[in-house]
Amino acid sequence: MLTAKQLEEMSRLEMDQIDRNQLADIQGIQIDSTMPLEARMESYLEQIKNPYCFLCGNTAVRMRFAPDGDTLQNKLEHFFISLKKA
Repeated sequence: MLTAKQLEEMSRLEMDQIDRNQLADIQGIQIDSTMPLEARMESYLEQIKNPYCFLCGNTAVRMRFAPDGDTLQNKLEHFFISLKKA
């Protein structure tokens, strides 16, 4: 299991500091939805290796979160509302 310190270090890495060949492809991640939440989180972290940098097919993805930013839920709600209006 990853420690908080390891996660913090991963969050600071830039894409040019990471070997693309070492990134996990999120499309291959499989989670058993019948497992308890904590076990699902552990399984995800074990499979993804670095939750801040991973592949989605051939595309490298770098996740960042602003400490004082809006929540992901709010961002997604605004996004889907904007699609309805378009």
